[in-house]
Amino acid sequence: MVDARVVTPSGTMPGGVAAADGRIVAVGTEANLPDADREIDADGNYLIPGFIDPHVHWGLSRYEFEDYHAGLEHDFETETRGAVHGGVTTVVNFLLQREPYLPDMEFFREVGRENSYIDFAYHAIVHQDHHVEEIEGLVDEGIRSFKVFFNWYKHASPELGIDHSDAGRVYQVLDTVSDVNGGVVMFHAENEDLAYERRQELQDEGRNDLEAWTEASPNVAEAMQIEQIGRLTEYTDSRAYIVHMSTAEGVDVCERFQDRGVNLHAETLPAFLAHTNDEDLGVWGKISPPLRKERSKKRLWEGLRTGVVDYLGTDHCPHKIEFKEKGEGKYGDMWDAIPGDNNGIEYFLPVMMSEGVNENRLSMERVVEVCAENNAKRWGLYPRKGALVEGADADMVIVDLEKSRVVDDEFYHTMEPGYSTFHGDELTGLPTHTIVAGEVVVENDELQVEPGDREYLPRGESGVPMQSPE
Repeated sequence: MVDARVVTPSGTMPGGVAAADGRIVAVGTEANLPDADREIDADGNYLIPGFIDPHVHWGLSRYEFEDYHAGLEHDFETETRGAVHGGVTTVVNFLLQREPYLPDMEFFREVGRENSYIDFAYHAIVHQDHHVEEIEGLVDEGIRSFKVFFNWYKHASPELGIDHSDAGRVYQVLDTVSDVNGGVVMFHAENEDLAYERRQELQDEGRNDLEAWTEASPNVAEAMQIEQIGRLTEYTDSRAYIVHMSTAEGVDVCERFQDRGVNLHAETLPAFLAHTNDEDLGVWGKISPPLRKERSKKRLWEGLRTGVVDYLGTDHCPHKIEFKEKGEGKYGDMWDAIPGDNNGIEYFLPVMMSEGVNENRLSMERVVEVCAENNAKRWGLYPRKGALVEGADADMVIVDLEKSRVVDDEFYHTMEPGYSTFHGDELTGLPTHTIVAGEVVVENDELQVEPGDREYLPRGESGVPMQSPE
């Protein structure tokens, strides 16, 4: 790779990167790079590490196949195909089933190895008592992150098959994970006791709009849960991570606990950075937690700049559109439609370039930090992933900040039909090449490889060396 602006942990430099046998062997000026069998001219564009998406839900298409394992097989192929077109080269997927996870671990490894275009790791959603009992065994399998729904999904979307957790289970999980080297407890933080009452009131009023969905889980519903999570994390001396944080109040609470030395960190989503709840999105805009108002959007960007919010993910939920809409179309029943945004992994990088770098909200270096390097460090994948340094996997993306495209039906490379909250928007700042393990997998929007032959990434003592969270 030559004639690039190479973004490294120590800054951006003109030059290139050399790779051999799937790893980076040199980063430097062109005069200092070794000869290569193939040379790619970046044409002066940025060369960055591939994004790492730490928040996806492969297997949700099980509602099409009526089987979680079949859904995983399908989604690994279709959704990681979208990933490489969008510049994402590593993914951490959430395991979700009511049954114990440990008996199926060999399947979980093989289904990704055989069907994915990119390397992958797993988090485990802990929503049954036997999942708590499995934590020690899952650690031995290389899983060191465990998600809890506190206390969402008491009533909402029973078809998703998720059980909520009360403060007692949260204490159990935090206390157990506190003894795990590099272990992290991840939280969906919404208070459904409050949301249930508000939902009934709004439905009685005849409301069926996207803003009503936000009002049904007001900002305080997220803030009050993060407050409890912060206090329980401090009490157990554990490590907590708020997934898909959506509110200005959430940023404020996290900042207060961080200032006290509590290991409480947060991610947000591109959807929350680019959208507000007054847009014409129909049920496609129904996310849990919901889209907010402009004040929260601005505070989230500020949190990214100051380091209070240090991670980005997508919460990509690959639902078939008929299931998402419950057969009633884009403007159907807001209360009955399924929450979740589709195709996040494919729009992740384009949105952060378009809304972040090109709008001068974040520098290119900061975008790389929160979308690649920090995610690799938090989930025990650094320095193998997340940075253009010698010895790292040669997972790289060339980004043209002037390349634009409208997000239409032809934009997507995931399962069909494609849809998302960004449908109809124009994004500027797109990949021209995606390289995985030194192999060009997408070049000028054309897929170059077949799926499979990718690696499961265990974390900690059972595999990849653990980078302890801050």
